[in-house]
Amino acid sequence: MQKQLGQLQDIVISWERNYQHIEEAELLFEMAVEEDDAHTRQEVEASLERLGREVDTVELECMFDGEHDSCNALLTVHAGAGGTEAQDWVDMLLRMYLRWAELHDFSADMLDYLPGDEAGVKSVTLLIKGKNAYGYTRAEVGIHRLVRISPFDASGRRHTSFASVMVLPELDDTIEIDINEKELRIDTYRASGAGGQHVNKTDSAIRITHLPTGIVVQCQNERSQHRNKDMAMKMLTSKLYDKQQKENRQAQDSLHGEKKEIAWGSQIRSYVLQPYRLIKDHRTGVEAGNVEAVLDGRLDPFIKAFLLWQP
Repeated sequence: MQKQLGQLQDIVISWERNYQHIEEAELLFEMAVEEDDAHTRQEVEASLERLGREVDTVELECMFDGEHDSCNALLTVHAGAGGTEAQDWVDMLLRMYLRWAELHDFSADMLDYLPGDEAGVKSVTLLIKGKNAYGYTRAEVGIHRLVRISPFDASGRRHTSFASVMVLPELDDTIEIDINEKELRIDTYRASGAGGQHVNKTDSAIRITHLPTGIVVQCQNERSQHRNKDMAMKMLTSKLYDKQQKENRQAQDSLHGEKKEIAWGSQIRSYVLQPYRLIKDHRTGVEAGNVEAVLDGRLDPFIKAFLLWQP
């Protein structure tokens, strides 16, 4: 309760601060007009642009009313069918999410990384840390489709690739999930990929299998086997909690005779690079013609539209 109160107070303070800045800009603009001061008018215009971005951010924060929206996010991308082409698509999405995190001043730790056979990435898991990280990134859950001329096809044919994105909140200590240590299989192995030179020297990576559910998590980010195990247990807790929540929702839906679309399996967005250039979100209808900007992390128009669209 105290945490939620603090978050609401932050939003109110942000609105009040921005309103004060708008009043100051209005007064400055009036002075610039009276004195015919072009330099001051340019300052006011720049200030209003900055205020516009800040107001957009606060507006987004008002939409984060989910139980875990304020949490850090565990974001995983898996390659679909298509071999090297799909794995290269995962690599492109990885860069997109890293750039998005950087633009928001979020940190992104790579917890697990499985490189592709020839190029790209088979799967990757990021821990994105920042205010409302989960609230933002849950908009990305689902199937992402890429259409382009494949750089791996000597004939220059057009290919369609798919990748799935899963996002879970990093749960804090207030959420308790009963995990029986006897129901876990814990394996160690040598890490691979983009984790630094040290990862290949020791068997520090950890893989944990929850035998009753078959859920598997793994972490290779840390130098210490102990720290990798702690992080893997956090990931397992988040996955078990998510499974529990889904089962509860399904039970409620069955009581009411409702059948809802399973979001995990839905194609949420298409990125078309050939024969035309367009990115379209199939849930909200939002489109963007500047594909380079989106692939460089400019995702907020899609995220904002999702937050407005969701039930």
